[in-house]
Amino acid sequence: MSPEAPVEPVHPTKLLLVEDDERISSALQYALGQRSYETHVVATGGEALVAEPVDLILLDLGLPDMDGLEVCRQIRETSDVPIIALTARGDSSQRVAGLRTGVDDYIVKPFSLAELAARIDAVLRRTGHSADRLERLEIGSVVIDQTAHSVEVDGREVQLTRKEYDLLVMLAGQPGTVLSRAEILEQVWHTTWLGKSRTVDVHVAVLRQKLGVPDLIKTVHGVGYQLVQP
Repeated sequence: MSPEAPVEPVHPTKLLLVEDDERISSALQYALGQRSYETHVVATGGEALVAEPVDLILLDLGLPDMDGLEVCRQIRETSDVPIIALTARGDSSQRVAGLRTGVDDYIVKPFSLAELAARIDAVLRRTGHSADRLERLEIGSVVIDQTAHSVEVDGREVQLTRKEYDLLVMLAGQPGTVLSRAEILEQVWHTTWLGKSRTVDVHVAVLRQKLGVPDLIKTVHGVGYQLVQP
C-alpha cells in the first residue's frame, strides 16, 4: 500500500491588533485565538508601522504616540492590507476621514466578539486577502472567484461593473445579514451621504437582472438588503 500524501497545513489568518489598553488587547487576543485567528499585539502606531506582514490590521484610532488615521495613511503608502478601525467615536465625520485615508471598515466600541469576527471575515472576503478560506465564494448557482474577480451563474460568466462586483461581494461576505443602505454606501462608494440618491437601489436592481437569480438578494423594507443563502 502506497503511503498517503501529506496533508497541507491550513495556515491561520494572521491579525495585527494595535491597541494600547492592555486589558482590551489581552481579552481580544485570547478571544480571537479561540476562533483560530493568530493575533499579534502592539501598543503604538510606531510599532504597527514596522510589524511583520499580516492578513488584516485591527487599528485603534486613539493611540498614545500618533493619530490612528496617520498610521493608516503611512501603511497605505506601501500596503493594501485590510484595516478595520476600532474607535470609541461613531460620528460620520471620522468615518468619512478614515475611509478616505484607506480604512476598510469601522467598528465602534463597545462591540461584541461575534460582530468583530463577522466584520473581519467580511472584509477578508471582500478584499480577497485570506486565500486559504475566502478566495472562492459559492452561493447556490452563483460562484464568485475573488482571485480572478469573476462571477459565474450556472457556469455562465456574468459581466459586472466594479461597483456591482463590490456590492455582490459585500452581500455574499455576510449571507443572512441585513445591510443598510448607509452601510453599503460607506463600504462600496466610500461615502455616508444618502441624500435623495437611489444609487444602491439601482445597482441592486441591475445586479439582480444580470445574475438572473431574483430571489438571491432580498429587500428588507425600510432597512436595506440581505443576501439569502439557498
